[in-house]
Amino acid sequence: MRVEFDDVTVALGGRDVVRQASLIVESGTVVGLVGPNGSGKSSLLRTLYRALKPRQGTVRLDGQEVRRLSGRQAARAVAVMLQDPPTDFDLSVQETVLLGRAPHRASFGRDTPDDIRIAEEAMRRAEITDLGDRMVATLSGGQRQRVMLARALAQESPVLVLDEPSNHLDISHQHELMSTVRSLGRTVIAALHDLNLATQYCDRVVVLDAGRIVAAGPPARVFSPELVRTTFGVDVRVLGDADDPVFAFRRLDAGGGHIDEPSTRTESSVRT
Repeated sequence: MRVEFDDVTVALGGRDVVRQASLIVESGTVVGLVGPNGSGKSSLLRTLYRALKPRQGTVRLDGQEVRRLSGRQAARAVAVMLQDPPTDFDLSVQETVLLGRAPHRASFGRDTPDDIRIAEEAMRRAEITDLGDRMVATLSGGQRQRVMLARALAQESPVLVLDEPSNHLDISHQHELMSTVRSLGRTVIAALHDLNLATQYCDRVVVLDAGRIVAAGPPARVFSPELVRTTFGVDVRVLGDADDPVFAFRRLDAGGGHIDEPSTRTESSVRT
């Protein structure tokens, strides 16, 4: 399913937090939204799953405005995994995952054998099969995050929205999650903080800064030293070849120079 943001502006508290954003996400591609805190990533995503109404502009799914869809139609089209899983669920893991089947059932309909099969497969893919009888409220943050992934997978929507999906996850499960969503063949739009995850798993990245889209394209091309320095306030050296870069980051001081003191130096090198 094709997603289109057309000249979208979002206002919160009387201030524009997204400004005239235009973006097309082709069907079946994985696109990462990256940018500093407060750059508008989550607000732009919220217009897609109708949690926010744009002040101007439109959001379309295969040419149809999302605001014109019914709640059931929207839920069948777009599944969402938020960055902070709820902690007040009085439900078991399996019951929570089965909530993903709600858009496909008649009102007050019972879970069908097909619903249960789909939920169990989603739990298997999210590696939470052994947690099925546990209450969600008793789980760790990382475990709850994987429950929310399973619920989104069980929804079987052609578009999957991930708002900082690696929040609370250890390194292994961050890569497992991104590998899983990439294998789905769905249209995926993910707000990410980790440029290395974005480089490894996204077909394209879109960089936002102060509410505006400032760059878009393949990650290895977009993440130039100049853009990273200007947008994120860190220096980066790109090592290796263009298809398999290694990013080495270093903090900048207030004047734009390097901080080289041993106690404050924060250089890291990660292969993506």
